[in-house]
Amino acid sequence: MNLRHSRAVRLAAATAVCALALAGCSAENFTFGPDGNKKHLRPVSSQTMALMREKGMSKESPILLRIYKEESELEIWKKTTAGNYELLRKFPICKWSGELGPKVKQGDRQAPEGFYSIRPELMNPHSSYHLAFNLGFPNEFDRAHGRTGAHLMVHGDCSSSGCYAMTDEQISEIFALAREAFDGGQLAFQVQAFPFRMTSANMTRHRNNPNIPFWRTLKEGSDHFEVTRQEPKIDVCAKRYIFNAVPNDPMKPFDAARPCPAYHLQPEIAQLIQKRQNSEGNDITSLLTRNMPAAPVRTNNDGGSNPAFAGRVPLSSVQAQQQAEADDEDETPRPAAKKQSEKQPAAGEKEVGGAIAAASAGLKYVPGATAAAAEFSQFLHALKRAKPRNKKSAGILPALFRFSLLVFF
Repeated sequence: MNLRHSRAVRLAAATAVCALALAGCSAENFTFGPDGNKKHLRPVSSQTMALMREKGMSKESPILLRIYKEESELEIWKKTTAGNYELLRKFPICKWSGELGPKVKQGDRQAPEGFYSIRPELMNPHSSYHLAFNLGFPNEFDRAHGRTGAHLMVHGDCSSSGCYAMTDEQISEIFALAREAFDGGQLAFQVQAFPFRMTSANMTRHRNNPNIPFWRTLKEGSDHFEVTRQEPKIDVCAKRYIFNAVPNDPMKPFDAARPCPAYHLQPEIAQLIQKRQNSEGNDITSLLTRNMPAAPVRTNNDGGSNPAFAGRVPLSSVQAQQQAEADDEDETPRPAAKKQSEKQPAAGEKEVGGAIAAASAGLKYVPGATAAAAEFSQFLHALKRAKPRNKKSAGILPALFRFSLLVFF
C-alpha cells in the first residue's frame, strides 16, 4: 500500500469515527427540521386515525406488534371497542440483518426472535436512528439459554446491525401509536418476532433447519394469539416458552431455570388450540406427501429488505439534513481534480495547507497534520454549520478534529 493510499484510508477512518460520534448526539443536541427534538411528539397520522375509526378502535387502546423476518413485514395490531385485537397497519421493513434464526451471542448480527415486552422506559426519543425502542433483549427465555447481546432495537434510519430498521416516517408512526397507548393506560406492549409467517407451508419448507424445535414453540405462541385475538400471557419454565398457562398450585410459580410445575389452560383456549393443531398437522402431512421442497438452512445473505424498497432506500433524517445543507452551499463550479501525474506539494506546503484549512473551520491546527487532515477539517466545517444548540455540543467538533489528527495522522 503506497503512502498516498494509506493516507486516504486513514482519512476515511477518521471521517467514519467523527460521523459515528456525532450521530450518537445529533438528535439530542442539534435541531433537525421544523420539529426539532420534539419528533417523538408527532401526532398519529390522519390516515391511521381514519383507519382506527373505520375498524372501531380508539387512539388510546392497547397495541401489539408482530414482526416477520422472511417477509420483511411489521404489523401493528390494536384492540377494538369489542375487546379483540385486529390488524391496524402493515409496514414493509427496510432492513434486518443476519439469517433466519434467533440471536445467540453479542456480535452475531442476528435480529432477535421471540416474545418481548416493551415498557415506556424502553422508548428512546433521542435515538441517533431518528426514533427507537429497545426490544429488551435478552428476555427471560434468552437469559435461560445464555444468550448475550444488548441494545437490540426497532428504529428508523433504514440501517441494521442486529436490529429491525424502518424508515423514519414508519418509526414515527409506530412511536406515536405506542405513546398514545401508554397514555391510555397500557403498561407495556408485546412484540412477537418470528422468522416467517407461522403457516403450515412455511413450517414444512423449513423442516431441515436446526432452529425448527424453537420455531415450533414460537408457532404455538402465534397460534394462541390468532385463535383468541388476545395478547398471550408469556411465561418461561424448563428453558422454554409456555402460553396462557395457569399453575395448578398458585404457590408454585414458573421459573425459567426449573422444571415446569403442573399447569393447565383455560378449557376454551385449549379447545381452540387443539382444533388448530389437528388441522395444521393434516396440512403438513399432505405437503410432505407431495414432497414439498425444503428451504436451504442458510442463504449466505446478510438479512433482508422488503421488496417495496428494491432499488431505493429512503434517506434518513440525518442524510436529508446533510443533503439540504449541501444544496445551500455555494454552487460556484469547483476546479477539476489534479491528475495523478502532476507534481505533489512538498511537505512544507502540506503543513501550510493544513493550517489554512483548520483556521477556515475555526479550529486550532495541530502541527504535523497532512493535507488529508486539511480536507478532513473542511468536512468538520460542513458539520459545524448544523448550529449546536448549547455550549457543550459546540465543543464537540474541535475535540473530534484534534482526536482524529492524533489517532489517524
